[in-house]
Amino acid sequence: MEIKNRNIIVTGAASGVGKELTKQLLKKGGNVAAVDINEDNLNILKEELNNDKLKTYVVDMGSNDSIKQFRSEYIKDYSDVDIIINNAGIIQPFVNVENIDDNTINKVMNVNFFGPVNLIRYFMEDLTKDKTEQYIVNVSSMGGFFPFPGQTIYGASKAALKIFTEGLYAELERTNVRVMIVLPGAMNTNITANSKVEVKTSKEESPMKLLEADIAAYQIIEGIEKNKFKLFLGQDAKFLKFLYKINSKYAISFINKKMGNIKQ
Repeated sequence: MEIKNRNIIVTGAASGVGKELTKQLLKKGGNVAAVDINEDNLNILKEELNNDKLKTYVVDMGSNDSIKQFRSEYIKDYSDVDIIINNAGIIQPFVNVENIDDNTINKVMNVNFFGPVNLIRYFMEDLTKDKTEQYIVNVSSMGGFFPFPGQTIYGASKAALKIFTEGLYAELERTNVRVMIVLPGAMNTNITANSKVEVKTSKEESPMKLLEADIAAYQIIEGIEKNKFKLFLGQDAKFLKFLYKINSKYAISFINKKMGNIKQ
């Protein structure tokens, strides 16, 4: 799929992979609607990139009303939408299920699952109204196919997004809309800070090699250009996919040991 002159929505666009996606899509000539809850970071992004093809929108992906309001604002600025990249996401505190409060559970599910679902629902008519090739990209996680201790609710939200995306692919297979699910491993981003989660370990002490945000963004865009359906990012995601398929019980024990030092 050609990126140039396409209208693209990127959620979580003010930092991390979303920021890199925005930068690289603009370089390819795309028109980017950058969506994020952090207005200050959006203003910094706009000033830094200084590109007429970039528009920014303050949106809370955990709020259905905020997403509806965004659609109203978007259609005033753009005639249509060609690509939606649901990149925004948060993690939970590194605690067991019995120690998570209701508000945290609801927030994680709303941002990671219901937010992307509702954004797609509200724009589906725009995506399918003509015969040109369109694209929906949902960024899940290796936590969406592999269980991680202390991230059970996060994993459930990303697993729900994975299955939703695969179902969406089936529903849209004979239409003009292409669908891709992205399953990244550990990445060098500010997701813990953005999620207001503290960990005792540093990035240097991480049990897994961290994938850089610019590389992840490049591979996602390449996946769009090559019409990929499923994309695993990072050696850890690919390794855990293989290990879990071979021996799921051993794989869980393996990651439990690796993550033993990660606590809130």
